[in-house]
Amino acid sequence: MTLDSRDPNHFSHPHHAHHELHRKLDQLSLKADEITRLLHLVLKKETLIMADLTSLTAQVKTNTDVEQSAIVLIQGIAAQLAAAKTDPAAIQALSDSLNASAASLADAVTANTPAA
Repeated sequence: MTLDSRDPNHFSHPHHAHHELHRKLDQLSLKADEITRLLHLVLKKETLIMADLTSLTAQVKTNTDVEQSAIVLIQGIAAQLAAAKTDPAAIQALSDSLNASAASLADAVTANTPAA
């Protein structure tokens, strides 16, 4: 039996109508529970995505900062080379400094690179 107000026997069996109404309410309650469960799942995934996005944003900033530092370093090396071009001792000192920096950088990269 369906609840249809156009049916002339709509209220002729109050017990059946009452039973049908409860059945429909139970179905709606189950659907509401499922919608609530799905909403909680969506919110949980959104939280995970936001955490990933926050982490990614921080990593991009770190990379950008490192890239800018590398640019400044390279520009400084170029300026030092230009200034020392006629002084062999200054060129040797710059070479020694660059070798020491390269070794420190290689060690840092190795230490901070996850194993494959």
